[in-house]
Amino acid sequence: MKRKSFNPGTLLAPVPPAMVTVGTLEEPNVLTVAWTGILATHPAKAYVSIRPSRHSYGILKEGGEFVINLPSASLARVVDYVGIYTGAKVDKFKVCGITAVKSEKVAPPTVGECPVALECVVTDVMPMGTHDVFIADIVSVSCREELLDEEGKLHFERGDLLAYVHGEYYTLGERVGRFGFSTDKPKGRTGKEVGGARAFAKSSEAVRESKGAGSASAKGEPEGAAEKKKASAKGEPENMVEKKKASAKGEAKGEEKSGRPFYLDAPRKSTKAKPKKDKDKGKRKGKN
Repeated sequence: MKRKSFNPGTLLAPVPPAMVTVGTLEEPNVLTVAWTGILATHPAKAYVSIRPSRHSYGILKEGGEFVINLPSASLARVVDYVGIYTGAKVDKFKVCGITAVKSEKVAPPTVGECPVALECVVTDVMPMGTHDVFIADIVSVSCREELLDEEGKLHFERGDLLAYVHGEYYTLGERVGRFGFSTDKPKGRTGKEVGGARAFAKSSEAVRESKGAGSASAKGEPEGAAEKKKASAKGEPENMVEKKKASAKGEAKGEEKSGRPFYLDAPRKSTKAKPKKDKDKGKRKGKN
């Protein structure tokens, strides 16, 4: 597979275009931060990277607390706006019509319209060139109640979370798997579970074959060379390969013509004449 190399850059994607709140409930400010993430599970650690030139930088440095608000797709325009305009000149909460809600354990408010929010307390500040990284403990997490089911389980898919990819906003799309699904053991014909590693290897091989990996064209071999090699190994004559191909093409044409798989068509009636029954057979038998 051919690849193209670029100069070092920040092309990690997708990332969450988080609405980070700083300040207080009475004097809040919000900015968009795409460079944020999780650092550790125990203790729960997160970070945000902010330029020292930003208005919110001084507020965060002084207060030492912030909230990472994860927005839904419906807030895309708001997310873009609060990432462009400075809170030094604009009351972003008022202009965008978003709600500052009292947080559980920190002074900065939570954006009420955001599905999920992580409240954080700064523990370290690390200069990293253009940005300073604020490392923090996650002291509380909240979500909108509609994301919970009757048993209290959190369903992120109900939040319709927004994603950011190199200057563009996207929705997450549909789920394609879950953690650990690659090791599931599918049941075979006998109903017994098949080993996860073996099943994964087989599925990976099927994917490679579907993408044409290892095909004759990829190896530079003429079309039909692989079939002829297989036929030769089996001791079949080369013309047998062409006959099989012709037969396969005929079946495919039949399927395309009728609009349904050829094997679903009703069996054709035989044109061979059936042997006539001997009317005198029973009579002769009786005489014997």
